[in-house]
Amino acid sequence: MSSQTEQTSPSSHAAGRLRLSLIIPAYNEEERLRASLPNVLEYLSSQPYAWEIIVVDDGSRDATSAVVERIAEGRKNIRVLRNEPNRGKGYSIRRGMLEARGEYRLFSDADFSTPIEEVEKFWKAADEGYEVVIGSRGLRESELVVRQNIVRETMGRIFNFIVRTLLIPGIHDTQCGFKMFSARAAEAVFPQQTLDGFSFDVEILYLALREGFKVREVPIRWINSPATKVSPLRDATRMFFDVLRIRFRRQRKTDV
Repeated sequence: MSSQTEQTSPSSHAAGRLRLSLIIPAYNEEERLRASLPNVLEYLSSQPYAWEIIVVDDGSRDATSAVVERIAEGRKNIRVLRNEPNRGKGYSIRRGMLEARGEYRLFSDADFSTPIEEVEKFWKAADEGYEVVIGSRGLRESELVVRQNIVRETMGRIFNFIVRTLLIPGIHDTQCGFKMFSARAAEAVFPQQTLDGFSFDVEILYLALREGFKVREVPIRWINSPATKVSPLRDATRMFFDVLRIRFRRQRKTDV
């Protein structure tokens, strides 16, 4: 199903056309967005292409929406979408991806553990025809400036091994929160997404490959944020069973 994308670099992109949509899921993220969003705006404002930012406030109980609206005051290319009630990271990213208008749609965690500048590494892959480009902490060239603690890092490696064994061979890091889809890939994949929790990354990559889109893993610079919302026990267990559910659905379709 996948085909070559238009061979245009960001710098040669036609003025006025929306090149990039940045989707940021946010649940009680007023502090992190207050720190990260001005830097993101400064970077994007210096780029030669048109862009938009969509912050999906996932039913926050703090001032997340107000903080974003204050920072975005006077700018028409920054939107806040609000979920009521809290629906989950996967739901928030699906909503943002499907409401975005960019030719490429990048989602990033609110803490920007992967700095926004790393998107520059994605454009070459996009120009080579990859419609799904994902940041990876698992490649030899990746630069892990601040690593996770040993427990989380070990659990992550075990989870990725399970995913590679049961579902998606060849991808070293499915969970890095920095992924870009072409508009065509996003509109083919995200309407099929069913998981709203943290394991949605596995499902969207599985769906992208099933739909015939090429996926490119790109080494990134990454700085761990200690304020993660992922519970090592509760969420890891749920994610494992989600992988089994995806595997079971795939097997059931194969058997029909």
